[in-house]
Amino acid sequence: MGFCLACFGGSNKEQRREEDRLASEEARSKAAEAAQKRQEQFDKSAAGKAARAQMAAMSKQSAAGYKNSEPVLKWQVG
Repeated sequence: MGFCLACFGGSNKEQRREEDRLASEEARSKAAEAAQKRQEQFDKSAAGKAARAQMAAMSKQSAAGYKNSEPVLKWQVG
């Protein structure tokens, strides 16, 4: 008499799914930590400081430009 492995493999399948879920969670956590570490290193570097200064300058320029400019889209009637 033969046994159907699919019939008795349900708990094994659930265990594998749980292990996969835990492994994925751990991988995401490690990736997030690594990304945060890289961001911190970039922020401390000369390139990071220059990029931050450039973004601040662009922000100030665009904020000043909006106050004195006309709307981009104009409506015409008729």
